[in-house]
Amino acid sequence: MKKLSFLIGVLLAVAVPAPLGLVTTAHAEPISPKRSKDAAASESPVPSQSIATRFGDQDVQEVPDFQKHVMPLLGRLGCNGRSCHGSFQGRGDFRLSLFGYDFSGDHEALLAEDTGRVDPDDVDESLILAKPTDEDMHEGGKRFDRHGWEYRVLRNWIAAGAKFQSGSVQTLESLEIQPAEIRVDQPDQNIELKAIAHWEDGSAEDVTPLCRFSTNDESIAAINEQGVVTSGETGDTHVVVYYDNAVVPVLVIRPLEEIQIAADQSVADRQGATAIDRLIEAKLNKLGIIPSARCTDAEFIRRVSLDITGILPSGEEVREFLADESPTKRTELVDRLLESPAYAAWWATRMSDWTGNNAEQMNNVLPVRNVSTRLWFEWLRTRLEANVPYDQIIEGIVTAETRQEGESYLEYCEEMTKACAGEPERFAKRDGMPLFWARRNFQKPEERAIGFAYTFLGVRIECAQCHKHPFDQWSKNDFDEFAKLFTPIRAGNANQIAPESRKTRDELVEKLTGGKELKGGDLRRAVAKAARDGEVVPFGELVVNVRGISPQERQRRAKAKKAGRTLPPARVPGGKILGLEEEIELSEDPRPALMQWLRDESNPYFAKAIVNRVWSNYFGVGIVDPTDDMNLANPPSNAALLDHLANEFIRHDFDLKWLHREIVASDAYQRSAQTNASNLADRTNFSHHLPRRMPAEVVFDMVALATGSTSKAEKMRDDLDKMAIAEANPRLRNQSTFALDVFGQSIRETNCDCDRSDAPSLLQSIYLRNDEEMYRRIADRDGWVAEICAEMGLSAPQFGADPRQTPQQRAADALRRQVISRVKQFNRLPEDRQSKMRPQLEAQYKKLARRMKSDYQVPPLKKLIANPDSWSELSPVGLRTGEGDQDGVATSLSDVVQEAYLRTLSRFPDEEESEVAVQYIRQSENPTSGLEGLMWALVNTKEFIISH
Repeated sequence: MKKLSFLIGVLLAVAVPAPLGLVTTAHAEPISPKRSKDAAASESPVPSQSIATRFGDQDVQEVPDFQKHVMPLLGRLGCNGRSCHGSFQGRGDFRLSLFGYDFSGDHEALLAEDTGRVDPDDVDESLILAKPTDEDMHEGGKRFDRHGWEYRVLRNWIAAGAKFQSGSVQTLESLEIQPAEIRVDQPDQNIELKAIAHWEDGSAEDVTPLCRFSTNDESIAAINEQGVVTSGETGDTHVVVYYDNAVVPVLVIRPLEEIQIAADQSVADRQGATAIDRLIEAKLNKLGIIPSARCTDAEFIRRVSLDITGILPSGEEVREFLADESPTKRTELVDRLLESPAYAAWWATRMSDWTGNNAEQMNNVLPVRNVSTRLWFEWLRTRLEANVPYDQIIEGIVTAETRQEGESYLEYCEEMTKACAGEPERFAKRDGMPLFWARRNFQKPEERAIGFAYTFLGVRIECAQCHKHPFDQWSKNDFDEFAKLFTPIRAGNANQIAPESRKTRDELVEKLTGGKELKGGDLRRAVAKAARDGEVVPFGELVVNVRGISPQERQRRAKAKKAGRTLPPARVPGGKILGLEEEIELSEDPRPALMQWLRDESNPYFAKAIVNRVWSNYFGVGIVDPTDDMNLANPPSNAALLDHLANEFIRHDFDLKWLHREIVASDAYQRSAQTNASNLADRTNFSHHLPRRMPAEVVFDMVALATGSTSKAEKMRDDLDKMAIAEANPRLRNQSTFALDVFGQSIRETNCDCDRSDAPSLLQSIYLRNDEEMYRRIADRDGWVAEICAEMGLSAPQFGADPRQTPQQRAADALRRQVISRVKQFNRLPEDRQSKMRPQLEAQYKKLARRMKSDYQVPPLKKLIANPDSWSELSPVGLRTGEGDQDGVATSLSDVVQEAYLRTLSRFPDEEESEVAVQYIRQSENPTSGLEGLMWALVNTKEFIISH
């Protein structure tokens, strides 16, 4: 296929001119104190001076506190960092907990016998004093001076006995940072931060010299070890302060200086009418950024259709929308999209990503292979289609039971057999979705703790599995207590059933095996065959093994009480929810308590996590980004916006469709991708649309819809089960779709959002440009090019030939080649021989032409003699070649080009694009090749594959 070589660029919205204006800048100023937790300012005590000031006196007698002073100081000096003693293997046979929150373990390591690290009997010979002050002795170099305050802090603590009482860990109530927000108006301005620790006992202390500091963007704001912020380029970022278990971000803003906006640049012509827009504009005003204008109607229908449903709008839908002059047509379009089956299908696929719907990890969970992903998807799709509140959907996953209330084990097996045999809607009607708990990589309590936090909280807690989380409040103890909650849950084993179901299961097994004793793979194969044959087969169950007081222990305690004896309190295993002190006893299923905590209005993660993920789907970047990394050191780009959406989402009873409508109705979502001088560099404040590559499933279906015939595309839109957005091409064990792999389909190996990749790559370009599958789609006999060729009387594309017509076409083509061969032989003859052979050639030509002219056009012999290669392919009778009826052909080709643009780019071509395309088709080897080239070029533009 000859490729179209002209460039069809991304067409962006035409900016509405706005009056030129000045952007006012602000000055560096403290806004208000910020706490890691809320605390009433009126109750705050006067903080004590910083430890650097107090221990600056050589004769200081104060004894430092191990938790408050010694460990933070070692952290500030880098002693418990990754590259030093905090590494997994430690350094020099000395290992500290990473970032220093295991106070008991670190105290034991420091005072270990015969190490000399801490020696209260010979204080100055203690290695933690001697080595850090000697650059030659200490591999980590000199860390402080013998006459410095750091030396005196450590020395006084050692001299006083190097004490720490295990179990007496004090609680840091809040860490107050002054100023809480920094605004500067020029580069190289310096602002000192001050950190005040407020403890549970009511004391307060300036701990700035004991804090660690970092910045999220050094080009905008750098920060040194003393907590001095130095301003850089314009923009906004956060510097982060770390002390004890507190992590506090501080916003730094440097607004744009006075800037001129050219008349041809995209500028919003109105103030936002929604709460979303007002909150975004408040942040933009601080930055001196002017948002872009609204996108065009053509851009909107394409953008919102792909984002809500994952489906490219048809050319006819685009025509109707662009012709509609109703002022409410955008709102009405959104309502239609949200009510379409494609909405539920696409968002069920997205939720399958977040919840971990992975066929490979559910191998052997069900008797029939490769059905689990479809059951999982249908369960989600059914609820999204019915707009079941989000918290209820998650409740059906978190608290899932395998059996319905009142359902016997046999009835459960009968229903599941039918569901696995091709009736997934039966599974979708069940209350719970226990497959979530059955995955092979989700069996250990630690795996479940990590996956649960990813999926429902948008939090990455895996770091806390080994040490204090470097960017959040979670300690190893927090992780361990949380993981304990998942220990009673048993699922994923086909032989795992409730005790009362054992007899029925054995009867089913005996029936399908004919009484033979089969085990392992033999039994699995027998069960699978019986299921395929429609026989009722046994299924595994989700079982919660609660661990309360045993009946024997209860009886013993009852006897002791009757005898007047007192026994110590019974120890019932338990665990703790993240951030809560109250223990949940595992004497009953802990999952209802987990669900109650998730949907509680005070939960700081649950609503924000889904709001942030949905927002990211529409904007290409989350309010918190990455979307599953909601840690304290990675604050929202607009905290007020995230709070508003989460609170309103809860107030609207977790209504997902309300959330979608609220977001896409905003000017922020409907902005143009065209920028102006003020927002050109903005990537996080939603001042303009960010072009982004569409997800793998959407791209896959877009290509099929764009290249397929009208009837084929309509059938795909009506029967979503054949589309990738509806899990038609799931990743199965040792089986995946190459195109989906290339474009980053989620591998769903973990619950991490990073399992999906939306990043562009060279391989993606190679696939669209050169892969055989692309050529076959474009030239398919049920494709759009073949459809247009049939309408215009053109020969079908090469790959599109109907096999039933091949013999007739082969015979005609053989005659064509025979004519051309004889003409070429004639041309090689000397002139005198040609004159003698000409009558014979003409007779042969007329004979062959009569055989072909009823079906195909045959060029004049004179033309063939002049150029035998001009007859390159068969052309059916009735084909308009453009000779004689130029006006008619031009109109026809213009309509075809227009249709090609509508079905691929969702817009009309401009005059220049139409002229270039028509000219290209005319100048191609033949019209069919020209149409193929046009379609190839359009699907290879950035405008086709990118949201704009």
